[in-house]
Amino acid sequence: MKTGQVIRQMISEVKARLARLPYRTGIVVTALCLPCYIISFAQMALPISTALKGVLWFVFFGLAKTFQYGGLAILGAKGLSEVFKEEKEGKDNSES
Repeated sequence: MKTGQVIRQMISEVKARLARLPYRTGIVVTALCLPCYIISFAQMALPISTALKGVLWFVFFGLAKTFQYGGLAILGAKGLSEVFKEEKEGKDNSES
């Protein structure tokens, strides 16, 4: 097998494993991206060296993107529709 085929196979296996997780896990994983985004930009206000700020931004922004795309892979299309349905039902109940 060529390297490209091996990588594609590994990616598809990871996606399949993530898709088997419950959608509530996807919500939690996706929510974890918010603190990472906040930390990645808030650390710019700290009195530390520019190089360290760059490293911290790289690490936390990378974590945020990883949580975001991992959570979306767990949720999938069906899970996203359920999240939006629950959100809509919650708004309808608060208006009544």
